[in-house]
Amino acid sequence: MKKYLIAGLLTWLPLAITIWVLLWVQGLLDGMFKGFLRLAQAVVPGSAESLKALGEWPGLGVVVMVALMLFTGIFVTNLFGQWWLKQWDALMNRIPIVRSIYSSVKQVSDTLFSSNGNAFREAVLVQYPHAGSWTIAFVTGKPSGEVADKLPSEHVSLYVPTTPNPTSGFFLMMPRAAVQPLDMSVDEALKYIISMGVVAPPPTAVPPASRVALPEGADPNRGG
Repeated sequence: MKKYLIAGLLTWLPLAITIWVLLWVQGLLDGMFKGFLRLAQAVVPGSAESLKALGEWPGLGVVVMVALMLFTGIFVTNLFGQWWLKQWDALMNRIPIVRSIYSSVKQVSDTLFSSNGNAFREAVLVQYPHAGSWTIAFVTGKPSGEVADKLPSEHVSLYVPTTPNPTSGFFLMMPRAAVQPLDMSVDEALKYIISMGVVAPPPTAVPPASRVALPEGADPNRGG
């Protein structure tokens, strides 16, 4: 009987978690939508009743917020939108305290979500938190400026996510020689981390270690 209960749990658990995440996103977007409605009610008091009725529609906030982000994206990708966005950034960077938060978040989001960025484009294997203990990390770039000048050799910037919540983690700078590249994709690495090692990516046709161990000029088809 225990076997059947576990099998049923494993069948329904992914669906239940997926629904829970979707409902959480819906609640977040609906909350943002209702916040905009309250702001609109304060600006235009005469429309309070009609705006309040809109806020009672479940899921309407998701549709409106997605449409708002879509139209915003269309607007800021043209020449006039780019000019307007630069003016907005300049305004936000003039406000004390706000500029520190805004500029930091903008730099991180531009790096992570830009199609030209290199963040989270490569999964690697590193020894962390001590020698002999290995974990998966993601290359986010290279140290620059004063930090790069102080480092004794070529280093790479790494993000080491925690399990099972990869949105929190640690930022490390390690020598490039101490980083072992992996053939698995970033998606496969994230699944491996979130599942706490249960969902392992498929093995590669040729193990990376065998390729690295070959000396220069050696024949890979020649036996040892």
